[in-house]
Amino acid sequence: MPEPFVHLHLHSHYSLLDATTRLEELVKQVGQLGMEAVALTDHGNLFGAFEFVTTARKHGIHPVVGCELYVAPKSRFDRQGNPFGRHKPYHHLTVLVENETGWYNLMQLSTLSYLEGFYHRPRVDKELLAQYSQGLIALSGCLAGEVPQALLAGDRERAERVVAEFREIFGAQNYFLEVQDHGLPEEAVVREAIQDLS
Repeated sequence: MPEPFVHLHLHSHYSLLDATTRLEELVKQVGQLGMEAVALTDHGNLFGAFEFVTTARKHGIHPVVGCELYVAPKSRFDRQGNPFGRHKPYHHLTVLVENETGWYNLMQLSTLSYLEGFYHRPRVDKELLAQYSQGLIALSGCLAGEVPQALLAGDRERAERVVAEFREIFGAQNYFLEVQDHGLPEEAVVREAIQDLS
């Protein structure tokens, strides 16, 4: 019998210009594959959360609500950096709701990312993450995450500092290093480095 598997980093058509997956089809496919749960982590928004939860429950799938947050490298009030250049004004961080407190906190983060941190994307910063971290589980993110970016740059010390920072924010038991395999050579580099880092 195969090991159980749950997607914890997944986008839908609510991640504009990034995904086309419709929630009804997603949940049906998850069920056909024998998965009991799936997470929805759209980019910078919770627009699909209600539809996702109701659709998943209708099909007997456990919904894990989350978001791939954009995290400002310094302050969310900073308006520096070029989103189309090398030094983007944000990193990605995958965040999942663990309980009701986490849902409240993720809603706060999402709202404040638009009201206070918007600069090309809705952004939070580590100050907000620390303030609203309870009930949330964080993953280091895709290639655009702060840890993978440090590892790709060959800066293991920086990656270790960032991991320590996020463990301090979320708690060591609620922060995990994320691995992905879409066949990209950069992902292979990050996977190997993350294995060494863990």
